[in-house]
Amino acid sequence: MSLTALYLLVALGAGLVAMFLRLPPLVGFLAAGFGLHAAGVGDLEGLETLADLGVTLLLFGIGLKLDVRSLLRPDVWLSTFAHLGFSMIIGVGLLAGIAPLGFALLTDADLGEMALIAFVLSFSSTVFAIKVLDERHDNNTLYGRIAIGVLIMQDIVAVAFLTISKGHWPSPWVFALVLLLPGAWLAHRMWDRITSTELTALFGLAMALVPGYWLFEAVGLKGDLGALVIGVLLGSHVNAPALTKVLFSIKELLLIAFFLSIGLTGVPSLEDLALAAVLQILLPLQAAAYIVIFAFMGLRYRTATLASFTLTNYSEFGLIVIVIASATGMASVEWQTVLAVATSLSFLVGALFNAYAARFINLLNRVLPERTTARLQEADRPINLDGAKALVVGMGRVGRTTYEKLCETQDYQVLGIEHDSLRADSLKAEGFAVVEADATDQDFWERVKKGAGMELVVLTMPFHGDNLLAMDLLDKLGFEGTVAAIAMRPEERDELKKRGAHAVLNLYASAGSDLADKALRVNQERRATP
Repeated sequence: MSLTALYLLVALGAGLVAMFLRLPPLVGFLAAGFGLHAAGVGDLEGLETLADLGVTLLLFGIGLKLDVRSLLRPDVWLSTFAHLGFSMIIGVGLLAGIAPLGFALLTDADLGEMALIAFVLSFSSTVFAIKVLDERHDNNTLYGRIAIGVLIMQDIVAVAFLTISKGHWPSPWVFALVLLLPGAWLAHRMWDRITSTELTALFGLAMALVPGYWLFEAVGLKGDLGALVIGVLLGSHVNAPALTKVLFSIKELLLIAFFLSIGLTGVPSLEDLALAAVLQILLPLQAAAYIVIFAFMGLRYRTATLASFTLTNYSEFGLIVIVIASATGMASVEWQTVLAVATSLSFLVGALFNAYAARFINLLNRVLPERTTARLQEADRPINLDGAKALVVGMGRVGRTTYEKLCETQDYQVLGIEHDSLRADSLKAEGFAVVEADATDQDFWERVKKGAGMELVVLTMPFHGDNLLAMDLLDKLGFEGTVAAIAMRPEERDELKKRGAHAVLNLYASAGSDLADKALRVNQERRATP
């Protein structure tokens, strides 16, 4: 227990220092791992298991929110392969260029080994990128979805490489995984009957780890990929957002173990540190390549830059690839320590890139020519308000009813905002004026602000935190119209009013009041009937 307490205190202290320096806490956790190892502190039993659980839940959570169609977008799959090719070319060039400097690992390295290291360095960290998106509340933004899509494509490429490098194909039983489709239907029906929060959390863990991780490992595939697939199959359930919210804190705590475990990989020599530092030169080149590729795909400079900087880091998945490659003789074992340090340093570099993203975007907008609307993707073009006076944010059941009521009773020109592309497309097919966008993205409100005549904004998003964030963004941009919102509990109502909402409806209280009124009215009618 004393060793566990030491790990907790060191991780907490390092995380607080990182936060004080305005860096992501994960940078502190990495530093804590290196510090504990350098101090000769013994390994904490079970830490690796906790780290694996954290990554598994991370990918399961991504799957719950993933729109599979996004992987078929050219700005996802084509960008992934174009960037992979570029990264390998500049990676091999850098390694060959610094080989004469006397680095022992590069002295005897052939072109094949250099290409392998460049391949490993082409991947971006799923954990780091999702942490960045979570902290910004940007998971559902256009650039966030593109970044996540690229990360998943990279994982697929890495899984294919691992399968080939192991020298054997997955078990023939891999074809039996098609049974997951009817199995998902059964899981949905079981989920329909679960009403307890505790059982919901346990159900999610069981699905991620058993038909997800364990089953895929059993047939020779990567377990984390299985967790992602199961998440996708369950993501269409109405309670998927609630499960994501329940598992969030568990995942965050487990990921601390993951970052600590990276730091505990070994004490690097001075030469290892120097080589790892030199490898950081690739990061700005990779970032620039992403920006160019994304801009070519029809994204604005802001979207391209934010997606690029989210991916500007090296991947912990690359460490798994190099371990397998070392075991098969494709690369020297010493690369494991160098790449662990390089990955850790890349998180620090990535944090700095993201901290100054806004300034870099302003610079690009001043220096580069303005993009014409026709050359931009439809999802990244300026929002055409079309004279709308009212904006309904969140087109679920409450938002849809609000939209229809405003159109009927006030004869307002109304525009709906929905981040779920499937729901947005369905509503458009029914004749609703809907724009696919994320109202927790500051850029969205900046684009809305350019329109004139907006009088009313109604926030009907299901998560209280999203409505609060939208309120903050509206206040920051100086919106002077009327803002109304929904709440589930009295404390949520009070918080929204404190943030500036002019009208807040407590859904449960309103439903109870309406039900009582209707019950009394029907009772009176029945009693009056002879």
